Amino acid sequence: MAKHILIVDDDDLLRRSLAFNLEKAGYRASTAASSEDAILLARRDPPDLILLDIGLPGMDGLEALRFFQDRMGTPVILVTARRRELDQVLGLEMGADDYVVKPFDLDVLLARIKAVLRRLQRPAMPEPEPQPLIVGDLAIDPAAHTVTVGGRPVDLSPREFQLLHTLALQAGQVISADDLLARVWGAEYEGEPQVVYVHIRWLREKLEEDPNQPRRILTVRGVGYKLVPQMA
Repeated sequence: MAKHILIVDDDDLLRRSLAFNLEKAGYRASTAASSEDAILLARRDPPDLILLDIGLPGMDGLEALRFFQDRMGTPVILVTARRRELDQVLGLEMGADDYVVKPFDLDVLLARIKAVLRRLQRPAMPEPEPQPLIVGDLAIDPAAHTVTVGGRPVDLSPREFQLLHTLALQAGQVISADDLLARVWGAEYEGEPQVVYVHIRWLREKLEEDPNQPRRILTVRGVGYKLVPQMA
């Protein structure tokens, strides 16, 4: 199974570029623009490694590093534009596994990621069953591959299921069509957002009372899509 890497950076272009390149390198990537969003996402979908910027809005990267080390034990590579030695010393003393300064060479970053994952590799253990997700009256069980709306089973294709599950992991948050494309279809579909549009339409036809006036899967014009909880 592909290793899951969480990218935490407030630079939208960098997040998208890194996610694309990590997917291309065989990893599964997810992204967050703030420490707070990263913590929520990591709790729902635990990563194998976190690429964490120090200079974040709200809770900064060093505070988030403390949380990820103390509460989750997740390996962290700090990725930052700050060049002062103090940041590096602080980050590594607080438990960061490595440190990369922007701008960085992608091949160097990939080598650092491989090295950290290799150092921390443990004997293979059974994968924990993915936990069911509840978003309002929508229930998604990844292990059983089932979806219900208000208790009513909904039949989804594997790709529709994966798309819905991806939206549900960040329910209430907007995910761009490019990010959905990278996470659900992979790097080979880059530049084909119409694939996302079509599958969103199919999902709405199966989940919405009125697909032409959607209330669950909303379009945020010029930004992307978000899954909004609906109560029965």
